[in-house]
Amino acid sequence: MSITRRQIFSEICENPDRYDYKKLARALGVRADARWEMRHLLKDMVTDGQIVLSDRKTYRPADQLPEVMVLRIQDIDDYGDMIGTPDGWKGSGEPPRLIVVEGPASKKVRGHNPATLGIGERALCRIRRTDGGHIAQVMKKLQSGTRRHLGVLYQDGRGWKIRPVDRKYRDEARPVRVPANTNPDTLVEYQLAGRSRGYERRVDITRILGPADGPHAFSLISLEQHGIPIGFDDDLISEAQNLKPPGPDRFREDLRDLPLITIDPVDAGDFDDAIYAIPDDDLKNKNGWIIWVAIADVAAFVQPGSRLDRVARQRGNSVYLPDRVEPMLPHELSSGLCSLRPNEDRACMAVKMHYRADGSRISHEFKRGIMRSRARLTYTQAQEGFEGQPGEAAKPVMDILENVFRAYEVLKKARDRRQPLAIELPERRIDVNDMGEVTKITIRRRFDAHRLIEEFMVQANVAAAEVLDAKGVRTLARIHDAPMREKLQELSDFMPTIGLKWSAGDRVTTARFNDLLSRVRDTDYAEAVGLAVLRSQSQACYASEGCGHFGLNLSRYVHFTSPIRRYADLVVHRALIRTLGLGRDGTTQEEQARLKETGEHISDTERRAMAAERDTRDRYIARYLEQRTGAEFDACITGVTKAGLFVTLDETGADGFIPIRILSPDYFLFDDRRKTLVNVETGGTYRFGRKVRVRLKEATPVTGGLLFDMLSRPEKGEKPGRTLRGRNRTYRTRRSETWRK
Repeated sequence: MSITRRQIFSEICENPDRYDYKKLARALGVRADARWEMRHLLKDMVTDGQIVLSDRKTYRPADQLPEVMVLRIQDIDDYGDMIGTPDGWKGSGEPPRLIVVEGPASKKVRGHNPATLGIGERALCRIRRTDGGHIAQVMKKLQSGTRRHLGVLYQDGRGWKIRPVDRKYRDEARPVRVPANTNPDTLVEYQLAGRSRGYERRVDITRILGPADGPHAFSLISLEQHGIPIGFDDDLISEAQNLKPPGPDRFREDLRDLPLITIDPVDAGDFDDAIYAIPDDDLKNKNGWIIWVAIADVAAFVQPGSRLDRVARQRGNSVYLPDRVEPMLPHELSSGLCSLRPNEDRACMAVKMHYRADGSRISHEFKRGIMRSRARLTYTQAQEGFEGQPGEAAKPVMDILENVFRAYEVLKKARDRRQPLAIELPERRIDVNDMGEVTKITIRRRFDAHRLIEEFMVQANVAAAEVLDAKGVRTLARIHDAPMREKLQELSDFMPTIGLKWSAGDRVTTARFNDLLSRVRDTDYAEAVGLAVLRSQSQACYASEGCGHFGLNLSRYVHFTSPIRRYADLVVHRALIRTLGLGRDGTTQEEQARLKETGEHISDTERRAMAAERDTRDRYIARYLEQRTGAEFDACITGVTKAGLFVTLDETGADGFIPIRILSPDYFLFDDRRKTLVNVETGGTYRFGRKVRVRLKEATPVTGGLLFDMLSRPEKGEKPGRTLRGRNRTYRTRRSETWRK
């Protein structure tokens, strides 16, 4: 009897983690003389990532998790949720990340509450599947086992000690042995080795990473801490160097006559999109426009299943730090063959779009071609051209700039009707010199040139989504769900504290959010409301089934425009190539079968990149402010918790903390509904969004931590009532004990 993959996969799906090889063969009725074929099929299915072989030698689908498993706490996210991954993960790809909750079934173990699990600790969990993924419910806290950490060596009166670089993991440790000739202030990787008497944590140093105060130590710490691969091996670089650009053929049109230009940040090292616009000469489309968007054809160089492809998928995306870029692809591709540099022939995927005078799209057509960019402009240079004051770089292409700007004015009409979410919070740029010193921190100016490029890219992304959707082709969609009810209730509770109203029961639309933002645009509350609206939004992700993008107010959306730095875009390019018959290097069946897994994986890599970027930024800002300890700053309260206040400085955007123990000698309660700390005796409050004056008390660059003193007095308010006091009963006890100590 011959056996097929479909039969094997169907049986494993119905009975995950039940059969080993022999039991599976018996269940399928495979005779002894045909089992060699089944053995090879199983091996191939595991290699392809379709199924997973467990430690017990049983099989399950790759996207399924067992009902009970051991998780290790890896992180605590911005909302305070514990994030765990399977301990000793041996599956294909990156380990899944699950939210770990206490749950009603959990029990206290040896006097410890499972909800107080720390980073690096383990727990036996029951896995529940929900609409949003998997939730892990703690059943039992386990011994910590081993986990690698990063820290800085220093010496105290008793010898060597290690200070963790992660603010969430505060326990310092003593190394069992320090390698010879090791200096203080050295960055090391270490592994927990247990506890000695007095509960002092003992560790083994597993790797010396270099000086903690080296020129690029802060970015290195963040990359290592979040498990982001650094650099490429020589073989992969050699493979990239040997690639040759394609020329025009039956799949590629010669588009070199199109006067395309690129507009990017001043510090951009790769250029993956170019644009061009011209008035439509069709008499039936009066005052209409034709817009071209050309994107680097990364699929021409990174073939499905190749080593370059596997490395790109593993990384998921490029990581942009103040002092470096850790690219998804080797520089030979990302800054070379795939970068749309001016006056050089480049392979591209292009879309030609026709628009009416009101900004509505009539049609679109995708092409594969060879292009030649006419100019590389920065946003500032393009903006100067738009405003009629072109510099030397913009003067030769002013006719092109004028046309793209006029086309944008047409697109803007449709965008204003669509009402995408319009949160505009200040974005800061950190300039770092070759010595790793921060020279300045500035607010990035936001021009119409930025909005033009964003809208051109959105239109190209929508066109790609519509083409694939019309053909019934599944690919990786960019998903952004509507806000959850709980988050909207938090927004509704906060708004009355600043004299505004938000009804959580009304229909949620981007237009409602935009109306709220417009009411505070020129007030002191603009940043606070912008942050509150941002925090009410769901987190975007990639998935194989699209359900629209709430923030952009679009029913279909994919990422198509940045394949140099996002693997999702490369997947979409391949889907278009296969669907439209634009070459032989489109999506393979194996890649199509793994779409769900790929979406989950690159959603995780995107989140870890964002965390690394945030942590590196915090460390550099802490280094910048270290010499200004004792200085006073204007700030905004951007977080209120039982433990104290989070503040963001107006000048640098630095985020810091004011612990409640140093906030005031008075006694405060936390009102979680209104996001305030309330003085028990006077009713004075500190609320989310308030502008305050603070003094820098302490800066710790290696962790990125900033500690402040509050200089502003609390606002007048009413004394907390019995309800608030009741909700804070447990907290009040802890505070009282702290003061007694």
